[in-house]
Amino acid sequence: TNETSPKFLLTFRIQHKVWAKPGAEQSFMYGNHVLKSGLGRLTETTAANQGVVIHSMGDMPIGFGVAAKSAQNCQQADPMAIVCYHQADVGEYLRSETHLT
Repeated sequence: TNETSPKFLLTFRIQHKVWAKPGAEQSFMYGNHVLKSGLGRLTETTAANQGVVIHSMGDMPIGFGVAAKSAQNCQQADPMAIVCYHQADVGEYLRSETHLT
């Protein structure tokens, strides 16, 4: 296997995951946080302030984040509440490419 592939790097030793619905996935890729309304599912043992890998509903890792709420608190959260803070996504290089050269 290619140990430098993005899928390997994004899932290496990170046990907590968040799956974003398609609309939220696109929003996340533009640098926005994941809202409760865009949450597909998340690992049941996720605690607040826990580092997570954000996945598409097709299970493709698309970035990193920090859980804003625990899995239990997400169940009662308002649909517009932030459940995961954006840290990085796979589209950042493309958006910053002109600044990097």
